[in-house]
Amino acid sequence: MTLSFFIGVSQTMAPSLSAAKELLTFLGKSLFTVLETMVFTLIPKPRKNVAGEIILITGAGSGLGRLLALKFARLGAVLVLWDINKEGNEETCKMAQDAGAVRAYAYTCDCSRKEEVYRVADQVKKEVGDISILINNAGIVTGKKFLDCPDELMEKSFDVNFKAHLWTYKAFLPAMIANDHGHLVCISSSAGLIGVNGLADYCASKFAAFGFAESIFIETFAQNKRGIKTTIVCPFFIKTGMFEGCTTSCPSLLPILEPEYAVRKIVDAILQEKLYLYMPRFLYIMVFLKSVLPLKMALLLAEYMGTFKVMDGFLGQKKKD
Repeated sequence: MTLSFFIGVSQTMAPSLSAAKELLTFLGKSLFTVLETMVFTLIPKPRKNVAGEIILITGAGSGLGRLLALKFARLGAVLVLWDINKEGNEETCKMAQDAGAVRAYAYTCDCSRKEEVYRVADQVKKEVGDISILINNAGIVTGKKFLDCPDELMEKSFDVNFKAHLWTYKAFLPAMIANDHGHLVCISSSAGLIGVNGLADYCASKFAAFGFAESIFIETFAQNKRGIKTTIVCPFFIKTGMFEGCTTSCPSLLPILEPEYAVRKIVDAILQEKLYLYMPRFLYIMVFLKSVLPLKMALLLAEYMGTFKVMDGFLGQKKKD
């Protein structure tokens, strides 16, 4: 046999050996991941320490944002609180300080305005430092059928519920990447997973927020920035007043959530660095069924569960006098 023959054989085998090596590596990592998942299913994953971390919460002036601020205050975090409602935000700041926050800062910011987000973000970086945990919580709901909803209200929904995430990420993600340390939290919604009658604009904005957060997670992962975590939260209606008047026909499967419960689960998911959190758990099943059931059966199930009527009694957030 000639030398050229052996060279040809080796050149032919090289790609095969490389492919086999990649396959074995993939299988080995997959096995480890399965075992790790099984272990943490039985034993709760250790929670990270957020004492001293600088946490920014949008929509902190009331509701879920306020409760998240108080929860992180008790964990010793430095809090940066944003809200368009100056009075409510400053009240949250005072409550957070009383609850044990290392430091707490209140900034009035209309998250629907890009220039204002960038301006206040620069102020925060100068006065407080780099944000290490960003919680995009601010949100609004019109509660109107699509054709009854004025254009300006639909635009406002997108500006607050989705586009604000773009501007806050642009402002604070670069420092996280430079330090390979940070946590991006997106408060989306069950309406960001499944379309809801009477919530077309809200659903669209929450689907967008979910997709954006998931894409940035993939982007940072592909860049090997393992120190940057993402948590995407999709809760059903929460009793914060935002969805006042809404009802559920299946409270055992789709209960309207108590705010304290929701906050406890959200904080726990952040501390355990979970990527997804759906509340209640039945949402995981609903998303699965949406993917596998025939359309007619899925619609029959939705009708049976009364999901077409959840917005019928919608009153919305009551305005303060």
